[in-house]
Amino acid sequence: MDLWLTTQEAVQLLLSGDSALWSIVGVSFSVSLLAIAIVLLPSLLIGFALAYSKFPGRWFILSLFNTFQSIPTVVIGLLLYMLLSRAGPLGDWKMLFTQQAMILGQILICFPILVSMMHAAFQNSDRRAWETAITLGASLPRAFLSLMWESRFPLFAAVIAAFSRIITEVGCSMMVGGNILNATRNIPTAIALESSKGAFAQGVALGIVLLLLALGLNFFLSVARGKAHLRTN
Repeated sequence: MDLWLTTQEAVQLLLSGDSALWSIVGVSFSVSLLAIAIVLLPSLLIGFALAYSKFPGRWFILSLFNTFQSIPTVVIGLLLYMLLSRAGPLGDWKMLFTQQAMILGQILICFPILVSMMHAAFQNSDRRAWETAITLGASLPRAFLSLMWESRFPLFAAVIAAFSRIITEVGCSMMVGGNILNATRNIPTAIALESSKGAFAQGVALGIVLLLLALGLNFFLSVARGKAHLRTN
């Protein structure tokens, strides 16, 4: 395999608007963005509650979320496969090998990551922002928005980390999605398939998409932090 020629072919695929390639990219982004969107608000609320409330079992719940982060994605995929298969208790839903099953799997993967990292963000935030807003008579939703704004950079970093985890995971997506072309084939499953066939150009092209995504998100976060730092000085 000539690395330079393969890279050239990959760039040509990207620039030519190859329909198969961009269909795979579309599936990846639509599934992962929807999964993040579904769990974003619950994760914010749970992370805030774990950081700002005191109730029995709080640290046990937090320990569970931290533990769930380390579960391999293929194990989550196996669990969902058994639940959603025809012989499983949720077989009547007929979700196996669909994008809905992939979204469900990615929700289970990113939810504990978001909760744990958002808890850390709220835990390290300045509590005076919350207390001042409440003292000034702000409603609970408004005070919560003020606290979110104060913690916006670590919260956004949590979203980036969770999104990066699910858009690059292959085990769960392969098991519950089935890697069906134009339906459930996403970027990591396509890379695995094409590499196994020795067709590296498409895999490299999809890898470039992921690399550009990572660079773009982290560049945006760095620039936003830099501007905020300049305004406070």
